[in-house]
Amino acid sequence: MAAQQPPIAPGGGGSSSSKGNSDRRTEEVGLAMPSRNPLPLSASQEAQVREVFNQRVRSQCADEIKAFADCARNRTLTIAFACRDASRRMNGCMAQHATPEEHDRAREQWFAQRQQRAREREQKERRKLEQEAFHREWWGLPQRDPEEVRRELEKLGRAERIGGQTRRRTATTAAEGEGEGEGRR
Repeated sequence: MAAQQPPIAPGGGGSSSSKGNSDRRTEEVGLAMPSRNPLPLSASQEAQVREVFNQRVRSQCADEIKAFADCARNRTLTIAFACRDASRRMNGCMAQHATPEEHDRAREQWFAQRQQRAREREQKERRKLEQEAFHREWWGLPQRDPEEVRRELEKLGRAERIGGQTRRRTATTAAEGEGEGEGRR
């Protein structure tokens, strides 16, 4: 029991220098099993992973879910009594398949589909820009600033951000940027 950590009070407690050390110790002890996908995702990306996870679990328990839905059809208050066995089988199946390993597989599937999502997003944005240009031409509206259009097209070429990491500038790119003067890139 000597290796057990003391509980940490909400809001942290102690000085800023000791707080950094206690956080590091908590991380080392608190991780039960390292994830196969160590990159942290944003909230919306985690929601997408959860959707993939739920879809995978539902597909594995499709027969039990269908049996419960068939039993529950045209019932209201009596569902809890009449469909108790089907409900238990469905919930048991979902609990059996909703494991951390299945969540890791769903996360791996989400990462594998990144390129496909990026292509779809780029096609959608390009189509939007084309439609806007057509709309402006059709109604005789002034064209958008070419610099703004160039920035949007440049933005489409960027990779999806995962884990809040940005692309680092290389030494040659940094040296080129210093010699250009005061203009923004």
